[in-house]
Order: sequence, then C-alpha cells, then structure tokens
Amino acid sequence: MKIVVSPDSFKGSLTAIDAAKAMVAAIHEIDPEIETVLLPVADGGEGTLEPLVEATNGQIISVKVQDPIGRLVEAEYGILGDGVTCVIEMAKASGLTLLTNDERNPLIASTYGTGQLIRHALNAGFRKFIIGIGGSATNDGGTGMLNALGMRFLDVEGKELELGPEALSTLHKIDNSSFDERIKVSEFVIACDVDNPFVGTNGATTIFGPQKGVTPEMVQRIDHNLTILANKIEAMTGVALHDEPGAGAAGGLGGAFLAFFSVVLKPGIEVVMKAIDFHGETLGASLIITGEGKSDSQTLSGKAPIGIANAAKKLQIPVALISGYVDEDSRAQLSEHFLAIGSVANETVTQQESIQNAAIHLRRRTFETVQQIIKEI
Repeated sequence: MKIVVSPDSFKGSLTAIDAAKAMVAAIHEIDPEIETVLLPVADGGEGTLEPLVEATNGQIISVKVQDPIGRLVEAEYGILGDGVTCVIEMAKASGLTLLTNDERNPLIASTYGTGQLIRHALNAGFRKFIIGIGGSATNDGGTGMLNALGMRFLDVEGKELELGPEALSTLHKIDNSSFDERIKVSEFVIACDVDNPFVGTNGATTIFGPQKGVTPEMVQRIDHNLTILANKIEAMTGVALHDEPGAGAAGGLGGAFLAFFSVVLKPGIEVVMKAIDFHGETLGASLIITGEGKSDSQTLSGKAPIGIANAAKKLQIPVALISGYVDEDSRAQLSEHFLAIGSVANETVTQQESIQNAAIHLRRRTFETVQQIIKEI
C-alpha cells in the first residue's frame, strides 16, 4: 500500500514538513511496510518556501535584505531540485510577521526587500521564478520591489521619492531606463489567491490595509496615492491596473508584476502542486492524507486541502483530511470532498492542548483515522 502525506502547515504549531513527519510516524506505527511519500504543501502564502524545497530536494539561499521598514534582515529564497527554478516568498523580506504591532507603518512600509531577493537570484543566474505574494506588510503598489530592480519614481523636480505609498502623492514620472533588462528574459509564475483590483472599494487598501495598520483615516489617502500610481503606469505601459483582478494582491504588488513583468497569476496551491510534481508522485497511491491548522467552509475557497482533494478526484484516489481543528458546522460540506475527516482538537483534546503538543496529538489522530480507513478499504 502507498500513502501520500501532503498537509499544509498547522499555523502556530507545526510546519507542513513537521506535520507530514508526524503523520508518517503514525502510519508506520500501524504498519512499517506501508510505503509513504512526503509531499508537504502550502497555498502560496507564508510557509510556501520550505515545503517546495523539501519536496524537490532543493536548497535554501540566505541573503541580507531590507525588511518592510528598512532594517537589514536575513531572508531566504529557494532553489528547487531541478536546479533552475527559484522560489521567492515575499513574506520572508516584506512580510507582516517581521514587524510587531507597534512597528506596522503602512505609509512607509516597502517591498524593496522582495526586489532585492529577485535581484540576488538574477545575479546568481536564475531566470525562472515562482513567487508567493501572501502575508505582506506593505501597501506600496510594488514600487519598492520595482525600485530595487532599477525603476525610479520621481517628483516634479526630478528627485527620487522616498519608499512607501505616502510619497506617491507627489509622483510625477516613472523612469524605467535603468530597469533590470534581465526581467524581460525571465519567466515568473505568481502564486496569488485573491482577485481584488488595485484601487477602489474592493481594492488593496480598503480590503487588506487594516491588517497592516491602515486606519480608517488613511484608507482614502493611500488609495488616492495608488490611483496616481496606476494612472502613471497606464500612461506609460497601456496597462490599466485600477480594476484589474489580482492587481491588489499584497498591497498592489500583484499590479506591479502585471504591469512590468511577463507573468502568470495562478492559485497558490496549483503552483505548488505543479512544482512538486504532485500528479507524478501520487501515481499508484491508495490514499492521500492532507490537513491544516483549521478546516472550515473557507477551506473550500482555494486552500491547500481542497486543491489536493480536487486533484485526487481526477486521479480517483481517496483523500483523508486531518486538521488541528474542524468546524463542526462545516463538516457536512467538507465530507463531500474527503473520505474521512479527523480533528485533533475534539471532546478529549482541547484546542490549547492540540497546539501545545501538536505533533503528539496529530500522530494519535492520524493513527486512529488511517487505521479505520485501512479496515474499510
């Protein structure tokens, strides 16, 4: 029997890799002869880098870059096992988790560090990129990233603007004469799970700004500045980002990629599954196990487990979902997609206990769930 173990991270308690190892330990406790394949996954946001590198036997590269507010930090990008594909998780350089609540300053926060990661990879010879753009602390329309790659944003006097969306109120001209020429001959796949436009009531600032520190008083101000940016970009490139789906991802970083790069925006889990050759690795499997920290109705909206379930359905392989917590009100909906559903937190294990001793409890729940499935199949 072959079982593929393909969980996402259990946020706050286990990485996807650690969750997969706990699940495999439980399976081998049932029967050491069962063949297991570890394929930890992610949905394109935070935590995407390590599963991709692990699943393909790649490597991690460490670089010093600027964090969202300009401090030097150690950030990583990955090289997949094929030796040619570079994986960049923008949250490593420009993510919300790099800042305390008091440090969040959306008026100056910048994606410059993400651009530095791309530049470093270009210097190392890479021309094929997968970029996950979830978890950003920024709302700068991607101008910091573009600036790090040679693009200049100037005021009416020809002076270069400060980083961050605040300064865009005085944007007069975009100078792309020094923009990195290697971008034109590079391929970029962007893992993006939102279809919000660049500006407006459903745009980057209004919808995602508050979690980054945007106050109600700032919303109109920043949105106005991003509109100025979008107008300049349209005049320069002919690309109208204002209402473009996906342009509002990561505080407008999605828009910067759409306007100035040769890119394809794809749902994160699809990008990840292709990169790790999910279909090839699961051939001949009798069962796939997936999971995440919390499963509810949102799981069905593009999260990793539903991506796994949809792919497995085409391959006619049953899938079990074992998560840290399963919302009982959503169980009926989830049951339409999964052969079995296990919740680590239940009537005997509290949610707090399931987080504090996550690996132990996940192993136990996996043992119980898989043992029952094996009896039935």
